[in-house]
Amino acid sequence: SAQHEHVVDFAVRQLLDMLAPSNFLVTNPEVLQRTVETGGLNLLKGASNLVEDLQRASGQRLPRAAEAMRPGRELARSPGQVVFRNHLFELIQYAPATTATHPEPVLIIPAWIMKYYILDLAPGRSLVEYLVGLGFTVFMISWRNPGPEDRDVGMDDYRGNGMLAALEAIGRIVPGQPVHACGYCLGGTLLAIAAAAMAREADARLASITMLAAQTDFHEAGELMLFINPSQVTFLEDMMWQRGFLDTRQMAGAFQLLRSNDLIWSRVIRDYLMGEREAITDLMAWNADTTRMPYRMHSEYLRRLFLENELSEGRYLVEGRPVVLSDIRAPIFAVGTESDHVAPWRSVFKLHLYTDTDVTFLLTSGGHNAGIVSEPDHPRRHFRVALRRANEPYRDPDSWLAEVAPRPGSWWPEWAAWLKAHAGPAGPPPPMGAPEAGLGPLCAAPGTYVHQA
Repeated sequence: SAQHEHVVDFAVRQLLDMLAPSNFLVTNPEVLQRTVETGGLNLLKGASNLVEDLQRASGQRLPRAAEAMRPGRELARSPGQVVFRNHLFELIQYAPATTATHPEPVLIIPAWIMKYYILDLAPGRSLVEYLVGLGFTVFMISWRNPGPEDRDVGMDDYRGNGMLAALEAIGRIVPGQPVHACGYCLGGTLLAIAAAAMAREADARLASITMLAAQTDFHEAGELMLFINPSQVTFLEDMMWQRGFLDTRQMAGAFQLLRSNDLIWSRVIRDYLMGEREAITDLMAWNADTTRMPYRMHSEYLRRLFLENELSEGRYLVEGRPVVLSDIRAPIFAVGTESDHVAPWRSVFKLHLYTDTDVTFLLTSGGHNAGIVSEPDHPRRHFRVALRRANEPYRDPDSWLAEVAPRPGSWWPEWAAWLKAHAGPAGPPPPMGAPEAGLGPLCAAPGTYVHQA
């Protein structure tokens, strides 16, 4: 079958990557030259690096990146306050940086596979900082890292007690204003489900919808599908049953295998053969700050979305009734990344097939994470963007790619301009929280949930 062909192709590629001559001392000329030049000190240093990494992996110490860059100090530094907290998430409201702000707030729904602050990295590389500086009132969901007690937390809990609870809190702080909702990765899939359910009930609280590297159709979800079939999902469920969650190392290993040359073998050469250490970056620190996944939620996600593809086929049930993406009328801005191994851009592009509203699709250079973190002065960035009106015919992704010319630079200004086009005139910023409504500031950003190991 095609599935078995892909598995064989993947396995052979992994084997070839592992056996590449560059991975061995005697067949890598650069390593041999470095060994001669240093008298073998590179190998001693590499052995020291290996021992250090093994000690860290055994749980004795934090990863190097996590020690070097910490949220609230080097990262996640945008000023703000936690204005709402429940068992599932903390809601951060960021302090205004301008004297006037647009009336409609922006709510960012990150994935709970990792910590939220990929969207609030070091100053100058923070999407939150960028939006606030342009006069937007920004709210961020910071998900709690689930433990064994959360084994029965499901997708509907993340929708109802997560995103909808955040919308309710924002409605008390900024009453009467619709919200620009932005979902990243799994958070974008959740946003699509919630938006379809809200449209079904004529709930008009969303001014616009932005999907960052988020899928709604999982039929062609890339090589991640090689790890997901009924028997493998059952195996994962058996492993999760006793603990009540999926361990962080299991997910991290799967994602590393998707890009083994970049994430595994190049590191082996650099760290253990050349005896070097790559400079710690904010993205590396975020990537080392892993989280868990509740048993029920992860099982539902894999079975209902990946295996059964219920959302795109109109069979995904919310409160006992199916939701369909074609009910959504709010304008959509969807971002795909060219080298995405988690949410391939052609899979993200399929949103065009299921919606009857204006869709602006943007394809940016980079991968699933680095493509989204694309500050305006980031070097060597480019993107393509085009609007498809609700009444216009469909273009397949390859035709779209051939017809839409690339533009140099970051995609952030393009999205900001789109948000401004769907926003009202700026006025006085809203208060921080709403103490009279029981939403007084609880603590300073980045809050407490982000520090949970």
